[in-house]
Amino acid sequence: MPSFDAVCEPNVVELKNAIEQANKEISNRFDFKGSDARVEQKETELILFADDDFKLGQVRDVLYGKMAKRNVDVRYLKDEKKETMSGDKRKQTMKLQKGIEQELAKKIVRVVKDSKIKVQASIQGDAVRITGGKRDDLQTTMALLKKEVSEAPLAFNNFRD
Repeated sequence: MPSFDAVCEPNVVELKNAIEQANKEISNRFDFKGSDARVEQKETELILFADDDFKLGQVRDVLYGKMAKRNVDVRYLKDEKKETMSGDKRKQTMKLQKGIEQELAKKIVRVVKDSKIKVQASIQGDAVRITGGKRDDLQTTMALLKKEVSEAPLAFNNFRD
């Protein structure tokens, strides 16, 4: 039976490229000369460093611009806490969203059932598996989910015939 998985995880390669491009632009910009502004990536989070709150906002804007150019949705990032480090330097942690939360998964299943398309949706951990008899029904469901679910960026993978 044809099926696919609806997931919420960014393209890791494109995200890494966006971070590298943002760091390169930050190091070349005149307003960041002599400052310790940069973006670092850990497993499931990004850490932004800057001298003050204004420059921290500028670093975030540069990162968002580079992510947009690389087609990485900025909704994957959730703002966490801002901290003051030594010497009035600022640091902000941004959580990288991976996996569909339970509430959103339930909404996806409800949207699929209410659409009356001949497909079944089931929650599989942090993904939602959609199965159906015809390939066209699955493609219609993908278009429906892209239109209806706006809380999180959805990606579709594991498409099987």
